[in-house]
Amino acid sequence: MAILDKAGELQFRSEVRKFLSESLSPQLRNKVLEHALLTKEDLVGWQKTLNAQGWLAPGWPASLGGTGWTPQQVYMFEEECWLAGAPEVFAFGPKMLAPVLMKHGSPEQKAFFLPRILSSEDWWCQGYSEPGSGSDLASLRTRGVIDGDELVIDGQKTWTTYAHYANRMFCLVRTDPVAKPQEGISFVLLDMDTPGITVRPLILLDGTHEVNEVFFDQVRVPLTNVVGELHHGWTYAKALLGHERFNAGKIGRSLRELALLKRLAAQPDMRGRSLLEDPRFAERIAAAEVDLLALERTTLRLIAAAQAGVGIGVEPSILKIRGTEIAQNLSALLVEALRPYQPGAESRDALGPLPPPAALLRQYLNWRKLSIYGGSNEVQRNIIAKFALGL
Repeated sequence: MAILDKAGELQFRSEVRKFLSESLSPQLRNKVLEHALLTKEDLVGWQKTLNAQGWLAPGWPASLGGTGWTPQQVYMFEEECWLAGAPEVFAFGPKMLAPVLMKHGSPEQKAFFLPRILSSEDWWCQGYSEPGSGSDLASLRTRGVIDGDELVIDGQKTWTTYAHYANRMFCLVRTDPVAKPQEGISFVLLDMDTPGITVRPLILLDGTHEVNEVFFDQVRVPLTNVVGELHHGWTYAKALLGHERFNAGKIGRSLRELALLKRLAAQPDMRGRSLLEDPRFAERIAAAEVDLLALERTTLRLIAAAQAGVGIGVEPSILKIRGTEIAQNLSALLVEALRPYQPGAESRDALGPLPPPAALLRQYLNWRKLSIYGGSNEVQRNIIAKFALGL
C-alpha cells in the first residue's frame, strides 16, 4: 500500500471536506461543537448518512461494503470528521465486532450481521468488564453452561456503554471453568431482548446516563451465536481490541479541542485582557500543542511503517496513553479558560458559537474515564514494560 504524496493527500482531504460541508447538517454540527449531549437518533442518523455515501466503515474491504482505503486515508478521513464537528461513529459494531466476524465468524453470521451493522439496524454493546474483572479481564466469572444446542448464561457485566440503546451485545462468557483463565472463555452474540437480561443504569460523575450494569439470569442463547470455536474467545477478544490501534489517541478530537482552547483563551475579560496575554497560561497551551503534534507525527510514522509491511508491536499502547493524557489535559485547560467575559462576548466569537461553561465542565468530568477504559493506562504501561522492555 502506497503512502499518498502531498498532492494526493490534499485531493483526498478536499473530497472529504466537500462531503462533510454538504452532508453534515448545521444543527448536528453545532450540537457537537457546542459539546451538547447527543441522542441515539443523532448518532444513528449520521451513521446512515455515512453509509449512504459508502463511508461508514472505511476500514472494511470494499467487497463487504467498505471503502478499501489505506490506513493513511482512514486516519485522514476520521481526522477531518472530528475537525468538521461530525459525531463520532460508535465503534462497537463497525470498528470492533465487524473485523472479528470477518475473520472468525461463520458464513451465516457474516451474511446476517454485517449488513445490519452497515444499515445501523443493529446497535451493539460490549459485554466485557465485570465487577472485579475490569483490567484483569481474564478473571471474568459470567458463566455459560451448554444445554443441548444452547448456552445458558448467568452472571453480570458492568460499565456497559449504551447498553440501554443496544439491541445486541457481543459478550465474553466462561464456558470451561476448569481451564486456565484465558483458555476457557467463549465469544458470544446476544439479542438484548432475550428473556433473563436486565439492564440497569449507572450514572457517571458528570450526571449523564452513558453506562450500565447488565445482569444475566438463565439466559438461553443458541450455540450458533458463538463466534469461532467454543472456549477460544480470548483470542478473538484480543484481536478485537487491536483494531483501533492507529486512532487510539483520537488526535483529530484533540486538535479540535486545542483550537477551541485558543479561542476561549483569546476572549477578553472584564478588564479587556485575555489569557493568551498571561505568559504562564500561554506556555501551557503551547506545551499541550507540542505534545499533540508529537503524538500525531508518531502516529503517522506508525501508519507509514504498517503500510510498508512492518509489524506493529506495543506502539498502540503508547498512543492510547499519550492520547488520553493529552485529551484530559486539554479538558482541564478548557475549564480553566472559563472566565468572566465582557458583556455579550460569552457565547460566541468571529468563528461562531462557543460551548456553554456547563458543557465544558461536564466534558472535563466525563473525560476522567479516558485513562481507564479500553485498558487502563496502568495496564498499557505494564504491556509496554513486559513486551517491549522485557521487564
